[in-house]
Amino acid sequence: MSIADYMVTEIFGHDKELPVVLTKTIKQKLGVSIGEFSKKSRIPASTLYKILSGERDPNVCTFRRILNTIRVIEGECAKNKKKFIAVIGVRGVLDGIEKKTISIGPETIDIKEYAVTTIEEAIIAAIQSEKDGASALVCAPIVSPTVEKIVNIPVATIRPKSSVVRAIELVAKKTS
Repeated sequence: MSIADYMVTEIFGHDKELPVVLTKTIKQKLGVSIGEFSKKSRIPASTLYKILSGERDPNVCTFRRILNTIRVIEGECAKNKKKFIAVIGVRGVLDGIEKKTISIGPETIDIKEYAVTTIEEAIIAAIQSEKDGASALVCAPIVSPTVEKIVNIPVATIRPKSSVVRAIELVAKKTS
């Protein structure tokens, strides 16, 4: 969900107050000052401050300009972020990852690890990785069907064939 969609949902879907949601959107989610937002939106800072204080409601034109500016700033932030693939797993699996980047043609993509110990943590990490800007994610087969339903990025499943065979061999030796 985009930041603009989040704001509209909070205001109209969850009946939250515009000043509270807009302040959080500008300062926390976009990370810009009111002055910067004013310049980008071409809405006078005094008008923005009145809207943020609840002293004034924006007209439709101003509200549209606010939403469009949020989309523009969000798009600029997305372009400046380096692509990465999230890998969600237990520390033992993550420690086996030797590369921190992967090259696909001319593009280099970072690999970011999310260590978890429970299924619930894996689901939360999947949501967080998407919020962090992951282009895709890799996770265990036990959670991948659920994760695919809740994120809007590609999901790949870890298939630990060789480690499963190795584990069976080790346990077989222990039983002999």
